[in-house]
Amino acid sequence: MRVESIRYQNYRNLADFTLTPCEGVNIIYGNNAQGKTNILEGLWLFCGGHSFRTQSYRELIQFDKSFAKLECVFYGQERRQTAELTMETGGRVIKVNGVEQKTSSALIEKFCAVVFSPENLSLIKRGPSERRSFIDSAICREKLRNALTLQKYNRLLKQRNALLKEIVRNERLKETLSLWDEQLTTLGAEIVRRRMDFIKMMTERAVVYHKGISRGSEELRLRYVSSFGAEENDDVRTLKEKFLEKCRQSLQTEMLTGSTAAGAHRDDIEIIINGKNSRFFASQGQQRSAVLSLKLAEASVLRERMGENPVILFDDVLSELDNDRQDYLLNELRDCQVFITCCEKSNKEQLNEGKIFYVSEGNVEAEK
Repeated sequence: MRVESIRYQNYRNLADFTLTPCEGVNIIYGNNAQGKTNILEGLWLFCGGHSFRTQSYRELIQFDKSFAKLECVFYGQERRQTAELTMETGGRVIKVNGVEQKTSSALIEKFCAVVFSPENLSLIKRGPSERRSFIDSAICREKLRNALTLQKYNRLLKQRNALLKEIVRNERLKETLSLWDEQLTTLGAEIVRRRMDFIKMMTERAVVYHKGISRGSEELRLRYVSSFGAEENDDVRTLKEKFLEKCRQSLQTEMLTGSTAAGAHRDDIEIIINGKNSRFFASQGQQRSAVLSLKLAEASVLRERMGENPVILFDDVLSELDNDRQDYLLNELRDCQVFITCCEKSNKEQLNEGKIFYVSEGNVEAEK
């Protein structure tokens, strides 16, 4: 997969322009707060219509404009395709290959990217929700069905939690709970099984990447931590039975708290280095190496599942890595189209073989 061009119109602080990248490494440099990250964010939006920085479309529109528009031409699934995303204060309009779409999910399986931002470096130390989001984002880009299943699960979860609060006031409603549990556990089991499968594939690759990055001194692995006793080899049916039983056991507590005590929304992923949970024992350098390995593994799994390389977006992270890690990273991604933002141009030969763009106060100039 590769981007042929992307046009930005009224988007954040960027002047209206069209970016025409090369097939290899594209460097986007300039001082802080000039608009470099906005360029990558615009590309990322075509993965599914969501920003990696904000949930508000209003923030994406220039303050004195009524709309913002992105137009992307890309090669994917062995053909040239187009996508348009128009954002207005009241919503958005999405077109894929000239046809208007009802939801942003239409972009899934069409355009795929992997983003590596400074926020990812704290993935290990943050709470379980961050690690769940990391895996869920990947499985949603891999397959539309996963995204739809996750949406349905979250919607049912809110409805079940609302029902738990109502049961306290009207106990007769307890009779209807089994219907909600049946639906929620069916979806939850499917999500957990898909997460486990993806994590298994990621671990196989991350182990190799991490040994390369750490020069063989560290061993990395991932472990799925279930809130309802799910085990790695459980099939979907077994997972559903375990989830359903946990719902029954936790009902009294759940009615007191008004929330569902266990499920896909309560699980965690342990990132283990040399047999220890990195959340509590890893140094900053080890955290960087682990997250870098996971991002490379994510790209590798998506490449295998989708049959083509994802577009790689690096937002101001090369400066966080030493020269050896930078070299390893660029070598592993040599077959991908890569976009890198940074404050200064690099002397590295690999970073100067492609195109270079300079950004200042929202204006973008191609230097090479």
